[in-house]
Amino acid sequence: MQHDVQAVQEWVQRESAVVESLLGEVRKVIVGQKYLLERMAIGLLADGHLLLEGVPGLAKTLAVQTMSTAVRGAFQRIQFTPDLLPADLTGTLIYNQKDGNFHPRKGPLFANFVLADEINRAPAKVQSALLESMQERQVTIGDTTYELPHPFLVLATQNPIEQEGTYPLPEAQVDRFMLKLKLDYPSPEEERQILDRMSAAKTPEATPVVELAQISSAREAMQAIYLDDRIKDYAVRLVHATREPREYKLDVEGLLQYGASPRATLCLVAASKGHAFLKGRGFVTPEDIKAIGADVLRHRLILSFEAEAESVTPEQIVQRVFDAVEVP
Repeated sequence: MQHDVQAVQEWVQRESAVVESLLGEVRKVIVGQKYLLERMAIGLLADGHLLLEGVPGLAKTLAVQTMSTAVRGAFQRIQFTPDLLPADLTGTLIYNQKDGNFHPRKGPLFANFVLADEINRAPAKVQSALLESMQERQVTIGDTTYELPHPFLVLATQNPIEQEGTYPLPEAQVDRFMLKLKLDYPSPEEERQILDRMSAAKTPEATPVVELAQISSAREAMQAIYLDDRIKDYAVRLVHATREPREYKLDVEGLLQYGASPRATLCLVAASKGHAFLKGRGFVTPEDIKAIGADVLRHRLILSFEAEAESVTPEQIVQRVFDAVEVP
């Protein structure tokens, strides 16, 4: 087993050069935001969708566009607005008067990278149009189902819900995002760099440096990362503790309405493998689980009115869960 892990680690270290090249190209445009860029790389490796939340002006859209440019794949941007229709995403059937038949016109979802910009500015019926594509990687138009390109990644941005003109996302859709990232303002030093870089006569632009085949190869290496049975049990216990907190003597009585779904366990393991990949390791440690845990769980916990009244955040609940569950 030790020999196998060592072989996987060497494989991971070889493939990590692709990700380093990708992140290096993105950093030519994006200043700072290490947390954001690493999590986007994890989503790309683990084939998981990302939800980016933050106030306007934090380069959420620019970061997604830049990473999409750096990877040589098809990219589509969808600006979510209150008058958007589901067919504007998936496509529709168009009647051809010449042959008297309906022909499919595919929508912008048929791309490798889909930027759902300000996703919470469209009502629930439009957001729900993403459900099939995000889970099954397919779209149904009329009576026919079409497979989406591979890889297929939805990167959605949203402004905080309390801002005017936004809609809360349906729980079923939120659960389909592997990670939810909460972004903060840059430091004064980073903001000065942003000012210098973006106020220059010619602003920096990313160029394609990674092929889709290289991403697929890196994904194969990530999938081979060793996952010990104790780590699997740890991930299961963490998610189970959000559903049955009493079993773990977790003091969240009356604060949680619903815990995380089984999809959370799968995402927690997949994302922890991605985190280990970025660290150049061929095996997952509890530290990988802890590092990625809040991003996987924060949007899957449904808090009670009591929690909202006491200003308890999902991050605080997640921290309590990690404190209560024994580390292997």
